[in-house]
Amino acid sequence: MPELPEVEVVRRGLSTWVAGRRIERVDVLDPRSVRRHTLGPEDFRGQLEGAVVLDAVRRGKFLWLPIADGDDGSAEEPPHTALMAHLGMSGQLLVEDPEQPDEKHLKVRLTLSDVPGLPAELRFVDQRIFGGLAVVPLVATDDGGPGGCGSQPLPLIAAEAAHIARDPLDPLFSASGLHERFRARRTGVKRALLDQRLVSGIGNIYADEALWSARLHYARPTDTLRRAETLRLVDAVRDVMLRALAAGGTSFDSLYVNVNGASGYFDRSLSAYGRAGEPCLRCAGEGRTSIMVREPFMNRSSYRCPSCQRTPRNARW
Repeated sequence: MPELPEVEVVRRGLSTWVAGRRIERVDVLDPRSVRRHTLGPEDFRGQLEGAVVLDAVRRGKFLWLPIADGDDGSAEEPPHTALMAHLGMSGQLLVEDPEQPDEKHLKVRLTLSDVPGLPAELRFVDQRIFGGLAVVPLVATDDGGPGGCGSQPLPLIAAEAAHIARDPLDPLFSASGLHERFRARRTGVKRALLDQRLVSGIGNIYADEALWSARLHYARPTDTLRRAETLRLVDAVRDVMLRALAAGGTSFDSLYVNVNGASGYFDRSLSAYGRAGEPCLRCAGEGRTSIMVREPFMNRSSYRCPSCQRTPRNARW
């Protein structure tokens, strides 16, 4: 599945290409892709046609477009609803000119108000149909801050995303607060990183990369972490995500593309994930020989260096 940097790349593209434009027409080509909109395709269409996209917002891997009625969306009243996009395993949001042929797995087409120089369609393409679109209510954030990363600092969040914590790229994210939440748990640090109630948006790939960078074993008990270690881990998470953003995402799945159809290339720069059997880059740079290993973890895999990420005696798997 796409991880936070991939979703942020899409959000930035939507902010550039779609925000501020009115949805003129909605074509639902496969009702399965709006199944999360429980009132059905006709209601989905009715709620979107004529609405103006105000922004593109993300928290963790959740992505939504706040919408408002009116010709330009400039009403002072805050928006009440948003178009929620679940990318799933293979969902893509593509901006295209109408002259471009329909993609093989095109599911939903939004025709946007005309802006010179900008493509007129936003297309949702999904081969595996695990993703989908829905119009959802916006609710107040529990801390009064912006709902997530976006251009407008509205204290609103899509109801479906209200249960998750802020992510490390969120301006209101607190590393010290995360340390306190870690210390209150009795679990392994990778399990904690993947727990969306503690910190959102960190998936398996970036967890392994950050743990390698911070020299921490994935089974290190969170209640034994020193503050400096948590802060070092948070810095590592942010660093790997920002580098992935600069490259456009990991793009392990050829189906993943950003909003304009371009794939990311960060998979060429990974230090831990997928490198089992290869030398640890850090150890090699320090004159040691250590081979990266792959170990089973929560029905997935973890990659680490047995030399600089040693197994703790009180490991919590």
